Amino acid sequence: MDLLGAAANVRDRAVAGHLADLRRMPREVIDSSPSATLYRYLPLEGSHPSSDPGRLPVLLVPPLGAPDFAYDLRRGCSLVEHLLTAGRDVYLVDYGNISFAERGLGIEFWVENVVPRAVHRVSEYRGGAPVHLVGWCLGGIFSLLSAADRANLPAHTVTAIASPFDVSAVPLVAPLRPLAAITGGRLVSSAYQALGSIPAPMVKWAFQLSTVDKYLTKPLTVLSRLDDRDVLEQIEAVDYLMSHMHGYPGRTFGQIYHLMLRSNDLADGGLDLGGRRIALAEVRVPVLVVAGENDVIAPLRAVRRGAQLLTGSPEVRFESAPGGHLGVLTGRRARGTTWTCLDGFLDTHDKSA
Repeated sequence: MDLLGAAANVRDRAVAGHLADLRRMPREVIDSSPSATLYRYLPLEGSHPSSDPGRLPVLLVPPLGAPDFAYDLRRGCSLVEHLLTAGRDVYLVDYGNISFAERGLGIEFWVENVVPRAVHRVSEYRGGAPVHLVGWCLGGIFSLLSAADRANLPAHTVTAIASPFDVSAVPLVAPLRPLAAITGGRLVSSAYQALGSIPAPMVKWAFQLSTVDKYLTKPLTVLSRLDDRDVLEQIEAVDYLMSHMHGYPGRTFGQIYHLMLRSNDLADGGLDLGGRRIALAEVRVPVLVVAGENDVIAPLRAVRRGAQLLTGSPEVRFESAPGGHLGVLTGRRARGTTWTCLDGFLDTHDKSA
């Protein structure tokens, strides 16, 4: 260990109270509704992406539960910062905190309303340009279902990162499926119906449970890597994200539980939402699917199933990269793996617009 480096990190943490630069990339509101806010990130100095018609805009679609700044975790390890540095025009739709009053909202609300509205607004803002959608976890599923549901959606490509399509391949969920089948899902249904929503602390606890080994060994990791500022900054940034998790509407959680966990409908090709079936085979745009090699929430087989179901897409790329559920999106190694794959995919399809 570099003792001087470790001492400097301890000193800086003691003086400033933190090591990671958690300032968010500057952004402006371009559309707002009671259900979501659409942001445009301000271009970096000297960069004017909207003046280059060859570079299509990118819309980031977050999942429920995680804060929108998962895409902008910290300076030096921010997907937003990376895309802006590459000269891209970057947008994000933010759902905000989910309140008890929104307990009746289902998956179809985001698939039929929130995501399509954001895509159309970005396209209009850019003079009718088609839009690259990039979604993490449930955000990737929202994006694909929206593209499948609306043939006129101005989506040019969709990227789904760490999106689980086959929950039978998820180790944490698989043991629960037989129990759910025996009880008919009544135990869990009673719980979320009584609560009305899944509170943020429960979402945080579930996320931590999936990486319990890392949380138990975190103190040892910090002590052994005191001289590695990048590691310490990442741990600090992830802790901050975990302390800002959001809740789930009760109805959405119920759909995830009954349609995806119990029945595993998505692995069969689609979901029944709002009285009709939305099939992934109806996606007609190129798709990039990325799986984390160490992801226990959305393991490789669960994510790869999505790529197999996109039979109507003109191109489906499947890639794997090191990292867990969050790490594959914005871990330290994602800078040279996931982000590189994304860059190549977007660059290729910019040219085909």
